[in-house]
Amino acid sequence: MKTIILYYSRTKKTARVANTLAKEISADIVEIEDLKKRSGPLNYINASVDAMRENKTNIKPQTVDLNEYGLVYIGTPVWAGKPAPAVITLIDKCDFQGKDVILFATLGGSGGKNTILRMKEKIEVRGGRMITSFLIKTAGKKTYEIEDEMKKTVEEMDLKIYGA
Repeated sequence: MKTIILYYSRTKKTARVANTLAKEISADIVEIEDLKKRSGPLNYINASVDAMRENKTNIKPQTVDLNEYGLVYIGTPVWAGKPAPAVITLIDKCDFQGKDVILFATLGGSGGKNTILRMKEKIEVRGGRMITSFLIKTAGKKTYEIEDEMKKTVEEMDLKIYGA
């Protein structure tokens, strides 16, 4: 089963979490842009890929076909208790029918649980099933602290079992 991580990051702290996760579980990774102006078929992320790393090599595909993946991680920073608008737009545009989804959020303050619940509701409407979710606090932490916490989370939640 192929695994992909879709995430949005403005401060790059969410990127640090996603990159560490991808390395730990051997997953493909896609950083999405602001999708408000985007359109395209529901099973694809068209012209919305900022970067994709596969086997530690940077690639910039025009389209990522979600049909190729059995498990999808979706990550967002939490802004004022809500997920990043780009992530909600992504969820609204994609067909997650039959897909297992793991949601995660990075937060500097509070509101993470509400963010996860909002994303879960939208995922279920789009046909997906949330397997689990987790929150990573990034406020005031240095890069190595974020990476260490993410590695610990992977172990504690046994997220490696979902790896490729």
